[in-house]
Amino acid sequence: METINWGIIGCGDVTEVKSGPGFSKAPNSKIIAVMRRDAAKAEDYAKRHNVAKWYTDANDLINDPEINAIYVATPPLNHEEYTIAALKAGKPVYVEKPMTLNAASAIRMAEAEKKYQTKLTVAHYRRGLPLFIKIKELLDLNTIGDIRFINLEMLQPHQSDLITKTHDNWRVNPEVSGGGLFHDLAPHQLDLMLFFFGKVKTSRGFAGNQAGHYPADDIVSGEMLFENGIIFRGIWCFAVPKEETKDLVEIIGSEGKISFSVFGQYYTVTKNGHQERVEVKAPPHIQQPMIELVNKFFSSQGENPCPASEGIEVMKIIDSFCKKD
Repeated sequence: METINWGIIGCGDVTEVKSGPGFSKAPNSKIIAVMRRDAAKAEDYAKRHNVAKWYTDANDLINDPEINAIYVATPPLNHEEYTIAALKAGKPVYVEKPMTLNAASAIRMAEAEKKYQTKLTVAHYRRGLPLFIKIKELLDLNTIGDIRFINLEMLQPHQSDLITKTHDNWRVNPEVSGGGLFHDLAPHQLDLMLFFFGKVKTSRGFAGNQAGHYPADDIVSGEMLFENGIIFRGIWCFAVPKEETKDLVEIIGSEGKISFSVFGQYYTVTKNGHQERVEVKAPPHIQQPMIELVNKFFSSQGENPCPASEGIEVMKIIDSFCKKD
C-alpha cells in the first residue's frame, strides 16, 4: 500500500481528538469513510472532519473498494464481529482497546488474522508515546539496577474526570464493555507492563462491586509474576473520595525507583537520595504516533507495534484478575 485509505467503524468520542485526526495527519494516510449506526451523527462527523463518505452499516464500509484498512473504534462488544469481517474481506485492522470482551474472543480474532492472511494490530497506543519509550529506554539501560517489583495504584472517585462520558454510559455495562472502568483503563497500564517487562508467567486477582453505583466491578486487585522473576501488584478502585485520587506506577529497582502516571505526562527517577522529575508532553492527537507505526506495518515497512498475541495476553490478565469463584 502506498497510501493507507482508512475506514473508521464507530466514529464516537474517542475518534474526535485522540485518534481520528491522526489518520489524516499521519504521512501517506487518509480517511475515506466513517460509519455509525446513527445516520445524523455519522453525517455530522464526516462533515466536521472533512471525510467524503459515511455509512450506517459496517459491512458497507468494509466492502468499499476505496478502503484498504479498517479502524474498529466501537465499544468492545462489537470488536470481534467487525474485526473478523474486515479480515475476511482482506483488509488489515487496527482495533481499539480493550481488544475485545475476553481472552477467548481475542483468540478467535487472532485465528482469523492467520486464516485470512491479513494483519491485525491492537490500539495499545501508549507504546508509541515518547514518555513510555523513554521509560523503556531507562529500564533497558539498567538505570535503577535490577528490577525487583512494580506497584500500581489507580484510585478514582465515582464521577472521575478521567473517564470519557457517554449518554449511555456503556463503559460500566459488562455486556458491552466486558466489565467496568477497570476494563476501560487497565488495558493501557497492563500492556505497558508487558512492553517493559516481557511475558507473564502467572497472574491472579480479586474483583468486586462495593459501592453499587452500576452493575460492573468498581474495585480490582491483581498480581503478576513475570517470567524474568519480576513481581507486579496493582489496585484499581473507582469509588474513593476525590482527595484520594491517584494514578501512580512505581518501578522499584536494586539501585533506585522510577515513578510515573500512565495518564499523565511525567516521570521521576529517584536514586542515591536525588530525585529528578522530567515532563514529557503527549502529542495533541495521542494516537498519532501509534497510527504512524501501524501505517508502516500495514505497508510492509515496519514491524507490528502491538500484535494480536499481546492483546490476548492483556485480556488473559484481565480475565484472571476479575475471575469470579
